[in-house]
Amino acid sequence: MSSPETERPPGADSPADPAGALPAVAPQLRALRRQASLTLEAAARAAGLSPAHLSRLETGQRQPSLPMLLTLARVYGTTVSELLGETVAGRDAVVRAADMEPTAAGGWTYWQAGASGRGMQALRVHVPYGSQGDIVRVHPGEEWLHVLRGRLRLRLGDTTHRLAAGDSAHFDSLTPHRIAAEDHDGVDLLFVHTLLQSPTAALCLGPASGDAS
Repeated sequence: MSSPETERPPGADSPADPAGALPAVAPQLRALRRQASLTLEAAARAAGLSPAHLSRLETGQRQPSLPMLLTLARVYGTTVSELLGETVAGRDAVVRAADMEPTAAGGWTYWQAGASGRGMQALRVHVPYGSQGDIVRVHPGEEWLHVLRGRLRLRLGDTTHRLAAGDSAHFDSLTPHRIAAEDHDGVDLLFVHTLLQSPTAALCLGPASGDAS
């Protein structure tokens, strides 16, 4: 959930953790880029990054945030699950709670709430207070979100909406949008977005500001 701003957004990525919070990401990013027949330069341009920044992600020198994973998944016509190296047996219609392993990225925590290889991706997301609230996202597709707990501040274009538990929003992702938690306890969401299958789709997340290191 890719900007007209010129400064680097806080939380867009973080230095690689030696403990390896997302150990499978670096090799998967390179493999999926090559599978999509994209050069480093072409993929970086589609994701709104510099080639040097994407290279750091592919070598594990940087760890991508969840929004960056979503952007790269769309660029490569795949899912965050595949970027993380997760394998799903078949295309089961039911996803059990016990199979929803939490993943932390860029301050957010998310759980896969849908199967991979589909035209939409469903996530359960926890957004902490103060995390990535200044990132403006713009990309093709649609997004739907539903507030489970807490209060959400959603900015669509020039309009700010405040959503409480039970409220939902459904919008065109080409509308510049920002998401932030209103409460210090954060906000829990159900989030569904469309996946673009064209690896050449032009997308951006945060500022296209050259090297974000």
